[in-house]
Amino acid sequence: MKKSTVPAIRIRQLNAQPVQTAGDYVLYWMTAFRRTESNFALQRARDWAVELNCPLVVMEGLRSDYPWACDRFHRFVIEGMVDNHAAFEKSSALYFPYVEPTTHDAKGLLVQLASKARVVVSDDFPCFFHPGMYGRIAEKLPCTFELVDANGLMPLSIAERTFTVAHSYRRWMQKELPKHLEATPEAKPLASEPAKRLPRLDSLPKSILKRWPAAKLDRLMQADGLAKLPIDHCVGVVPTRGGVVAAKKQLQQFVESKLGTYGFDRNEPDQRGSTELSPHLHFGHISAQQVFWAIMDSQQWHIGKIKKPNGKTNGFWNVDENAEALLDQLCTWREIGFNMCHREPNYESFTSLPSWARQSMAEHAKDERPFLYTLEQFERAETHDSIWNAAQRQLVIEGRIHNYMRMLWGKKFLHWAPSAEKALEWMIHLNNKYALDGRDPNSYSGIFWVLGRYDRAWGPEREVFGKIRYMTSENTAKKHKLGQYLRRYSQFPPNTQFST
Repeated sequence: MKKSTVPAIRIRQLNAQPVQTAGDYVLYWMTAFRRTESNFALQRARDWAVELNCPLVVMEGLRSDYPWACDRFHRFVIEGMVDNHAAFEKSSALYFPYVEPTTHDAKGLLVQLASKARVVVSDDFPCFFHPGMYGRIAEKLPCTFELVDANGLMPLSIAERTFTVAHSYRRWMQKELPKHLEATPEAKPLASEPAKRLPRLDSLPKSILKRWPAAKLDRLMQADGLAKLPIDHCVGVVPTRGGVVAAKKQLQQFVESKLGTYGFDRNEPDQRGSTELSPHLHFGHISAQQVFWAIMDSQQWHIGKIKKPNGKTNGFWNVDENAEALLDQLCTWREIGFNMCHREPNYESFTSLPSWARQSMAEHAKDERPFLYTLEQFERAETHDSIWNAAQRQLVIEGRIHNYMRMLWGKKFLHWAPSAEKALEWMIHLNNKYALDGRDPNSYSGIFWVLGRYDRAWGPEREVFGKIRYMTSENTAKKHKLGQYLRRYSQFPPNTQFST
């Protein structure tokens, strides 16, 4: 095709098939970037449709058999589908939301849709089940199959090495990222004049709709709308609403009322000082570029204000200290996790930890633990520690843990689980089961940081921890106000259920 509006470094073809000249439309298979705005993948699909002068079809699917599938994640995604449906209704694209009613019912759907497509475009997400899914489907498609990277500010493939410490990534990022800031995705890719002139497909073939009917979103949004789906109903829905509309509202509220105190409040459990955008970033309801530019616009910033790279957590962007603190989370800590998942297939394995950390934990594997708990006791917050229990209850109840408390939560698995390997296994399981922002490169970074990833050896060497950074509830209570936090999460709601 002619030169795309999407940077070439963000595009890769996954099969060797040509454009299918007899196809009826371009298909965008929306899997990870579940938004109609600021989305390079949707933008690329639109470019193909304009180039080929054919309709654009967008299929947003939701399986029932993904690991940890539950009411919580299903509802969050479906809320996003409601927003997307409304947005696509105002465009020339045909939107097809599909929620699998029974396990494996979606089998064959994408191949059937692709059989009538000229090109298929999808989302290049480097984590969870996505890479394996793309690999399995690629050779089954009869036409060109492209993946587009709309994950972050930095293209995934730009880094030629895996970064193991934040300082080295930060220094590299400060040199490299400014080159990519102007290549920002279009705010509304379907509002461009060429997109408005695209021919519109009135409906998918009846044979497809009969076998795979479009999701009835209104019905699924009802109180019992998810009851018949084969997913875990014990992990209930949460008040945090999914979707583009809620994500943009949350970003605006943060910038207007919380950014000015972010540097301090984000570490205080009694405060809710974080952006609370990580679930929306994970499910693709908002882009990293939208967050970045909202912060920078509030600072009246332009690229000419950047200072020389220094590898430090503040000063480079030349904005106030609260904005600098947030930008370090967005530009360094979030992106270094994507760098790891993109380059290292074993990113969720114990063997991916630094050699010094594995050696230290091995040397202390037989140390006596002060307490030993089972996975079930951890999950039900049945430990001796009221502070740790509060963090676990927040995870189960809200699908999130306060930023600082999440670090303490993880450290105690190492302290109280039978082994370091079990600590990692149980952290991943509980985080992925309950956290809205779980199953994500950013959350894997947090979990593995507990066991030494992106960290250094610490002294003095301690029982169980060895040279791994040490944290305690006692020190947490000394450093932070916890009264409101402990009262808020002092017990589970009466209707709390736990799946086996």
